[in-house]
Amino acid sequence: MEYVIKGRNLEVSDALRSYVEKRIKKLDRFLPNIDEVEVDLSIRSAKSAQDRQAAQITLRAANGLILRAEERSDDLRASFDAALDKMVRQIKRYKGKHWQSQSRPVAAVEEAVVPEEEEETTAELVRIKRFETRPMDVEEAIEQMELLGHDFFLFYNAEDEQFNVVYRRRDGGYGLLIPELA
Repeated sequence: MEYVIKGRNLEVSDALRSYVEKRIKKLDRFLPNIDEVEVDLSIRSAKSAQDRQAAQITLRAANGLILRAEERSDDLRASFDAALDKMVRQIKRYKGKHWQSQSRPVAAVEEAVVPEEEEETTAELVRIKRFETRPMDVEEAIEQMELLGHDFFLFYNAEDEQFNVVYRRRDGGYGLLIPELA
């Protein structure tokens, strides 16, 4: 398992790095085929002091699984510990649903980044993300969206052989977008 520990607006001390690595090593107990764990520690400007120090953990496994957890608090170690606890819950949830019952790997999907709207009328493309995917059905896409904690998810639909988007509706249900060329 490879560790990548990054600091934004802070320099990661050796003590903090060793604390994070020691805690991350324990994830092997829950999911043995982890390839990489990326930890982003950051200090952000926020109105509330309890939201200033954030920790985000991104886990990539050999079968293409990607899990992500983020927490914020007024203490960096507390944020990291809370994000790690959330990650463990996601792994347990994933294993409960997929470990024995499904032989196909879950698609490797990166987080889609939508540029924020600017006050001006011209929008600037800030980031481009590429990701590999495999054909899946709508139910698998919804599960992957929930595992990543996203509000929408782009996937290649195996049934109609085209790209679709599933999204979470405000009423708690899910929607499916099927593009048609005009």
